[in-house]
Amino acid sequence: MITVEGLRHRYGTLPVVEDLSFEVGRGRFCALVGPSGCGKSTVLRVLAGLLVPGEGRATIDGSSTIGRTGQGAYMAQRDLLLPWRRALRNATVGAEARGADRASATAAAAALFERFGLAGFERAWPHQLSGGMRQRLALLRTFVAGLDVLLLDEPFGALDALTRRDLQGWLDELLSTGSHTVVLVTHDVDEALLLADEVLVLSPRPATIRARIDSPYPHPRPSSLVVDPDFVQRKAAVLAALSGSAPPTGG
Repeated sequence: MITVEGLRHRYGTLPVVEDLSFEVGRGRFCALVGPSGCGKSTVLRVLAGLLVPGEGRATIDGSSTIGRTGQGAYMAQRDLLLPWRRALRNATVGAEARGADRASATAAAAALFERFGLAGFERAWPHQLSGGMRQRLALLRTFVAGLDVLLLDEPFGALDALTRRDLQGWLDELLSTGSHTVVLVTHDVDEALLLADEVLVLSPRPATIRARIDSPYPHPRPSSLVVDPDFVQRKAAVLAALSGSAPPTGG
């Protein structure tokens, strides 16, 4: 479903990604973890069609994403809400951009407002929402866009612990249907292993893949999984790869 091959990129003279290759099968979830500034967000922007890399290929369902947007629903770290649209209208931006019927998109978004903790704020302006609420609205907008591929850059980073776990559970339930393919950027190792089928540990800039660690548990996954001995062992492997104390695996 998603293929990245030989990806290289520089910002000026600064190399940020170096010969990065990986695949994500249809209906699978891949998490990218690594030090801040190592190139994780750069990879997502290439997959979203927003950045043309210096070298390499990136495809979604066999079609190149290089310079071509609209093949995956992309959520940036910043919420990027439109200040002139109320919350419910912001939630339908992606769907409308794809040509969806406004009434249908509005109904689909409104049905999720309660689950996302936004019930009662449908007509609020973005400046009236807290940072966490804005982040939830941005995630809702990404899902309502109606694409099978989700490209999520720290989607839960601004949320309190309880809301974060609730929305992780919602995303986990969504994954159990096998209807979406997801690439997630996160700094939270527990989150990566709890949600993803495979965790790719990236090196410090320029990013290469330092380790590939499977998370083979069936979806949906209970939050209690984080204390399971096998989970703890896999977490230790991720942390060791992040620290550079484990030998590289998987290329």
